[in-house]
Amino acid sequence: MIQAVSYSYYARTQTLQPEFYQGLLDRGWRRSGTLLYKPDLRKSCCPQYTIRLDSHQFRATKDQRQVVNRFNKYVLGDTYTKEAARLYPKSREQAKKRNTDFDLEERIHEGEKEKVKTPPEPAHAFTVTLETDKFTEEKYTLFENYQRIVHHEPPDRISKGGFKNFLCSSPLPRSTTTIDGKIKHLGSYHQCYRLDGKLIAIGVLDLLPKCVSAVYFMYHESVHSHGFGKLGAVREIALAKEESYQYWYAGFYIHTCVKMRYKGDYSPQYILDPETYNWILFDEHLRGKFDERKYVSETQTASESSESSTQNSDSNNTPDEDSSALYDADSKPIFETSMPGLLSKSDILTKSPLDHVKIRISQSVHETHELVSWESDSVGNVDSLKGIIAELVSAVGVKLAGEMVVYFR
Repeated sequence: MIQAVSYSYYARTQTLQPEFYQGLLDRGWRRSGTLLYKPDLRKSCCPQYTIRLDSHQFRATKDQRQVVNRFNKYVLGDTYTKEAARLYPKSREQAKKRNTDFDLEERIHEGEKEKVKTPPEPAHAFTVTLETDKFTEEKYTLFENYQRIVHHEPPDRISKGGFKNFLCSSPLPRSTTTIDGKIKHLGSYHQCYRLDGKLIAIGVLDLLPKCVSAVYFMYHESVHSHGFGKLGAVREIALAKEESYQYWYAGFYIHTCVKMRYKGDYSPQYILDPETYNWILFDEHLRGKFDERKYVSETQTASESSESSTQNSDSNNTPDEDSSALYDADSKPIFETSMPGLLSKSDILTKSPLDHVKIRISQSVHETHELVSWESDSVGNVDSLKGIIAELVSAVGVKLAGEMVVYFR
């Protein structure tokens, strides 16, 4: 099911292969449950930019290192630390290296139960497991606590149904593959953190061929002081590095949203250009551009930049007002609007597989050119099947258009 509404283009999916979703992410799409959406960054008052980090280039800041080290110290306890130092002494070189180097993959697992040398026993038993994204009462209890206490959400807006739809109903199938002797998971998972047997945090993850895509992170109020937001982010970056995903996608970045500024604290980050789909280093120069105007692309001319800056300063819309605005039902196709990053009408007709897009009818799959009205329909008619398919092709691009199977309900 596909729909152009608000300042985003939407599609709903039943199944979504990890490889296909990776391609969508790299064209500015995102999912919420089974709903896929591509924001119109030029029209939105709060443009949502795709952001990612290369785990091999990541260098933890002093603050991030301290959060990891302090939590490890809490888990192990002073008694264990002193006794373990006596039973398992480090060489002078090992001690020097530990004091001067922060090995992410080593430190992030230091407090885990299966990594701790015994005897003696640590103060706490800490485990992290990668589990299916299935609903359980244990997970919902944590979600309810996080939404109510940490997010200050009213109780009447928190429900099991919402939790299931948002974080447990992924269309991504799970599978595993082995690369260089290491198991690599694909699909949607819950990374579950437990302290002394109690579930204290969950990282909801989409594991794709080239990235760990962070969907949501929640933790219990009892561990708020341990900086679990930072711990979760650093651990997900470590997962991307350890299991050869390489990149960590932290979702969308909205420069005008103060709550999202933390994403820029993990560096080096790269912003997906909404027109060229190149990855641009999110450095001080690019931050300056975002400070000046709401819409940023490397293709902008000086006059376009000035116009964008004026629109940014004159806009009084709130995010809610902006997102509720609907496209006119009689509007032209999205590929004839100012929405960035779409295939043009000419490209749709000459470069895309428009006539060979696979479409599911009942239990069989056909190609669009087999449809009775296909030849007489116009790509410019948004009410025709050809026009609807043309919009979708424009939004997903040539490659993905040749791989997708469209259905209507």
